[in-house]
Amino acid sequence: MKTTTLHARRIGPTIIPDRSRVLLRPFRPSTDDISRRIIARVMAMPEEAVVRLLHQVFGEFADRHERVEEIFSKRFAQVKIHIEPDVQALPSPERQMLIGAYFTHEYSPESAALFNPSIVPHPDQSGMPKGALRFILSLRATGEGHISSITFREGKVTAQHRITLTPPVPFVMEPERVPNVAYVKGLFANKLQEAGVQNDFCRRVLDKLHEDFTLKELHAVLLASGLTEDTSDATAIRAARGILLLAESNYEVNFAPDSRISQRVIFPSAPSQSNGIEDARFVRFQQDDGGFTHYATYTAYDGKIILPQLLETPDFVHFKFSTLNGPAVQNKGMALFPRKINGRFVMLSRQDDENILIMFSDNIHFWTGPEILLSPAQPWEFFKLGNCGSPIETEAGWLVLSHGVGAMRKYCIGAFLLDLNDPTRVIGRLREPLLCPNETEREGYVPNVVYTCGALLHGRELIIPYAMSDSAASFATVSLNELLAAMA
Repeated sequence: MKTTTLHARRIGPTIIPDRSRVLLRPFRPSTDDISRRIIARVMAMPEEAVVRLLHQVFGEFADRHERVEEIFSKRFAQVKIHIEPDVQALPSPERQMLIGAYFTHEYSPESAALFNPSIVPHPDQSGMPKGALRFILSLRATGEGHISSITFREGKVTAQHRITLTPPVPFVMEPERVPNVAYVKGLFANKLQEAGVQNDFCRRVLDKLHEDFTLKELHAVLLASGLTEDTSDATAIRAARGILLLAESNYEVNFAPDSRISQRVIFPSAPSQSNGIEDARFVRFQQDDGGFTHYATYTAYDGKIILPQLLETPDFVHFKFSTLNGPAVQNKGMALFPRKINGRFVMLSRQDDENILIMFSDNIHFWTGPEILLSPAQPWEFFKLGNCGSPIETEAGWLVLSHGVGAMRKYCIGAFLLDLNDPTRVIGRLREPLLCPNETEREGYVPNVVYTCGALLHGRELIIPYAMSDSAASFATVSLNELLAAMA
């Protein structure tokens, strides 16, 4: 391997957190008793005072959000179970919305940091000049409570590799859950088995369900089982919780089709994600029929356990969340190849917090048999190695960006090359990093880090969006020809 030193060229623009972009999210008191008392206080207010206070709330917040009345009304529907039982009639629409407002708050998903970007071509390339490309950039946004979500930006790269970003719109929104999503019984049973939950109780529950069943039907069967928190059968209780956790972690959501890309925020909404959706690695995946969909591997975090999971979207409007299973589904940094190789899915991963591993599967949801692909070799990566997103297909091989951790936990970005037909073979590797944090990038939430979750090949130029010390993000480029030559 050559010892040629090659550095990526920083080109900007810089993407900084926008704290003015806020979501309306549920605000939950610490106990149900507090919820009941809050509602009772609002119920005791005279109607004129209710209307006056609601008008004040609208005056302060309506210009910061879309569909405020609808959101408050929906929030009331979620908390009305706490209305005292002796109340015979529902409160007026105004009182309902005011109650909803008390159980709602603004949340700034980007208030702490905006980092770890991933880039893919936009599904809509209409109206683009020759040689130009419209792209979607996903970012890990961190807000209050260190909760991570996925936010998006839209941009363009010209034929001359100049990058511009479309200014984000001020209103942001979460998607709506798709109701009555069906689960396939056979796949569901396999996932329970892989998760170590499957037992006689699970089998009895599944036996009462159709081959395709909904969450509502699952709840009904569990309710009919007579199981309660007071049940002495701890194994059955654990199994029931496992069934619900699996079902609630596999779901689908829709954004409004007329919403802008930068309006859309994917906030944690499943138990396994309760403390964050981290480091989504998006890839434009070519299906067997030649069509494309977008997958993203991400890390779900519930405050104690990290779980690699899968996100799927054809258009960045409809998203499907799925659990990944198998003994190889662990740790962080799983990255899917952009097509099957020799009829199988292929994934990079980091099982041992040190090396980059590779694994193959006939089923995108189940992964076994990882083997070490690359180990630390140079001083800047002695501590550990990981991938920086999905491999990129070139005529010379699969180009993979890597991150290495060296002395003082300094993160740098490197690259290596895999054989196109046998990606277990490393055929090229940079000895020096492409990008290291400079003096203007080393200060931040996590100092001395540059990191990316996915790059984009545009013509013969590699576009690398990258995070700076877990605080903000920017762009760098490098010539593909020079990069391949440096690894020859």
